[in-house]
Amino acid sequence: MTHDEQATATAVGEAPSARPRARLIDVATAAGVSPKTVSRVINDEPGVLPGTRDRVLQTVRALGFVPDRSARELKRRAADTIGILIDAISDPFFAAFVSVVEELAVAEGLSVIFASTGYDAARERTQLDRLTGHRLAGLVVAPVAVGAATLAGLRTRFPVVTVDRSRSGIDAVVIDDFGAAVEATTALIARGHRRVAFMREDVSYPTVSDRLAGYRLALEAAGLPFDPSLVVTHERFGSGDAAEAALLLERDDSPTALLCATSLAAIGTVRAIRARGLRMPALVSFGDFTLAEVLEPGITYVDHDPRLLGAAAFRRLRERAERPDEGPVRIVVPTRLVPRGSGEVAPPAGTAADPSTGSGAAAGVAVSSGVGVGGAVADPSTGSGDAAEAAVRSTGQGASADAAGVVAGHPSPDAAPLPVLSEPAAALAATALALVHPQPAGDADVSAAAPIGAP
Repeated sequence: MTHDEQATATAVGEAPSARPRARLIDVATAAGVSPKTVSRVINDEPGVLPGTRDRVLQTVRALGFVPDRSARELKRRAADTIGILIDAISDPFFAAFVSVVEELAVAEGLSVIFASTGYDAARERTQLDRLTGHRLAGLVVAPVAVGAATLAGLRTRFPVVTVDRSRSGIDAVVIDDFGAAVEATTALIARGHRRVAFMREDVSYPTVSDRLAGYRLALEAAGLPFDPSLVVTHERFGSGDAAEAALLLERDDSPTALLCATSLAAIGTVRAIRARGLRMPALVSFGDFTLAEVLEPGITYVDHDPRLLGAAAFRRLRERAERPDEGPVRIVVPTRLVPRGSGEVAPPAGTAADPSTGSGAAAGVAVSSGVGVGGAVADPSTGSGDAAEAAVRSTGQGASADAAGVVAGHPSPDAAPLPVLSEPAAALAATALALVHPQPAGDADVSAAAPIGAP
């Protein structure tokens, strides 16, 4: 080592080490006050005694404390994040829902964070605490167990909108689950089916309960008995296929049609049918799912469009931010029945209701395309529906048979006949809805034709 290098090394070694930068907690400790008090003094906020303020300022100077301006600016910055709490991102409905909200948020310079409840109340509380720890510009919640009081408290900090399920006094974006189930079931009955099963989910959500109630009402309106054994439960966290549906379809008196309360239930049912080589019944899914259209037959579904719900929820958040004192609104997004083939499967020949033979109770009713909300018919080629274009035709009446007496596809000779259906499916559903499930007052309707980015 040269003389110059040794001198430099010595100088470096002898140089005093730099004092660590003082932190706010260091000032608070030295001054004998709380960090909050130090923050108030630095920001010149009221509520600090003069003597305490002087002591804090002297400590700030003594320690050379410099406030972090970037942190202060971050705190003062307007909230720019939308929080979303959903059931599960693996659910096709909520995956599409989150995607639309994010698209609209980004267009307005906002970001999105989301969390899932896993259908669990305890996890919902934890995730809600984590989400609301952020500076939110709004919160969208698909509630599991969280109550109206909790959401009302959060609403004092930022706008809150529930989706898919309602809470009293909170803005909500929903669909008419009851009415949509009535029309889906009625469409199956109009195809000639007399044994229509219902696949529900093992979650106690009012949406599923309303769909079951709509299914039962459609049976009653058609003069068909309700058979509790035709209502089975899909275990959402089971093996992936709906074994319950397979057992149902393997019965001697198996149903010829099935309404699945959710897209996940429909996916599980199709898997079970394919795995066991069973005959595909007429099947309608409540909600679409990936590749449903490429199956053979394609899966007919009730379209409760997550894009429309996402757009409506986001717009309501922004409206609530501009008008925080406005009363709560319940927005009802329209649904439609989209035919792809599975929902139009006819009952097996020789059963009690085969419209192709001209016999059976269903011979009095045949539907030329899918029936949507309010009697609208969804065109499978365009995906659009219009009540004015409803094409429901009567094909004449034939002999009735008792579906309850059908065994292995053959009607019992001693079975009492069921009443002949003389009303078209759309009219039958409309009558049932008008009498039993009137539209709640004060609801706001969303046009199915409204573009996603519309104000």
